[in-house]
Amino acid sequence: MDNKEVTVNIEKLIYGGQALARLDDYPVFIDGGCPEDTVIVDVIKRNKTYGIGKIKEIVKPSDKRVKPFCPLHKVCGGCGVQHIDYAEQLKQKQLIVEETLEKIYGKKLNVMPVKAPENNKNYRYKVQYPVSQTKVSERILAGYYKKGTHEIVNIKYCPVQPQILDEITEFIRTKAAELKISGYNEKKHSGMLRHIIYRMSKFNGEILIILVLNSDMADKKVKKLAEELGKINKVSGVAANFNTAKTNVIQGKKYQTLFGKDFITEKIGEIIYKISAGSFFQVNPDSAEIIFNTAKEMIMKNTKNPVILDAYSGVSSFGLQMKDIAKEVICVEESKSSTDDAAENVKINHVDNVTVINDDAAKVFEQFVREEKKFDVILLDPPRKGCSEQALDYAAKLSKEIIVYVSCNPSSLARDLKYLGKKGFTAENVQPVDMFCHTPHIENVVLIRKQNDLH
Repeated sequence: MDNKEVTVNIEKLIYGGQALARLDDYPVFIDGGCPEDTVIVDVIKRNKTYGIGKIKEIVKPSDKRVKPFCPLHKVCGGCGVQHIDYAEQLKQKQLIVEETLEKIYGKKLNVMPVKAPENNKNYRYKVQYPVSQTKVSERILAGYYKKGTHEIVNIKYCPVQPQILDEITEFIRTKAAELKISGYNEKKHSGMLRHIIYRMSKFNGEILIILVLNSDMADKKVKKLAEELGKINKVSGVAANFNTAKTNVIQGKKYQTLFGKDFITEKIGEIIYKISAGSFFQVNPDSAEIIFNTAKEMIMKNTKNPVILDAYSGVSSFGLQMKDIAKEVICVEESKSSTDDAAENVKINHVDNVTVINDDAAKVFEQFVREEKKFDVILLDPPRKGCSEQALDYAAKLSKEIIVYVSCNPSSLARDLKYLGKKGFTAENVQPVDMFCHTPHIENVVLIRKQNDLH
């Protein structure tokens, strides 16, 4: 078929944020579409199963289409669906979860309406900006990548994060140029400053800045930059992270504190968390609280005084939230930085029923299986790629009845639910939560129950 302009009606969003339209029964995926738009698209790519369309003209805009609140929305790859009314975004996300789970898991599940935080702007309390430098003027650039590229959009103002981070980024751009600190060139693997990472506390406003360096040491210029950053109100620490690898992995393993302290303190509900430079913690504290409370409610409704295994527990963010409803919580985490924070968090919160184990997770679970231990609840919160089959095997063996699975990827979630289905477990309730508002991403908390008649 020749590429040509066609008029189509947009049906819905699909996972990843593209809009779906059809030419007869032939699906066409379109960036920037809104459900119920009528648009003229140029079909720029066609293969046997689908085409890619580019909007040439919006003939009749949907009443769900709104003006994006960020001027860089069209070029920046950070958000993606700001042109859709927020209530409609949530409706589309619920639909995406329903359809993805049914298609891969093979069953229609009870997917609840999406829970969302009260504030869907200025919500991003962890920010990672790649850094580069222009060839001729040698200006330092820092921001998100342009969608589908590694070309940096130099962001002066980002409405989904606290404004102070924009001001600090501008200060770093100017100061780094003055100090002759070079920005990173990905193609040549040259230049000093690779990334700027912010971790900010919603609880007390303190900010930890991590400068990711293409070096194995911080030179005088970088130390001077850290000293200047330390003078900014609310900056409680500046650390260097050393990453000389030719990969897309953002941070290396080694850190050095250049100013102040190497952690922030966050509070969610009644729990205070110490979060170090190298530890994982949720980006959006308000949505994190919704997720914690959702998991807690699921456990309370289905067990009494349970013994909980918090697998892959990080800084024990979930485990500590469960202290009031559990007899005991065992937290297992391989990352030393996260486990050190978790042990500190247990002390800070005066908790006596949460135990933290720093070890290879597979080794610990294998030991539990050998000891024939069983847990009333297994909490799983894996990275985007989901759980390994080995991890799911352990979860199935160690679970008395309930698994609560927290996922940031509906596709890997559906795959893992299907695998657990073969082990005699059935997913019951799915509660989506909007963690990354105005982006295509969606979190889910799922209650999974062992069907005892199969065992």
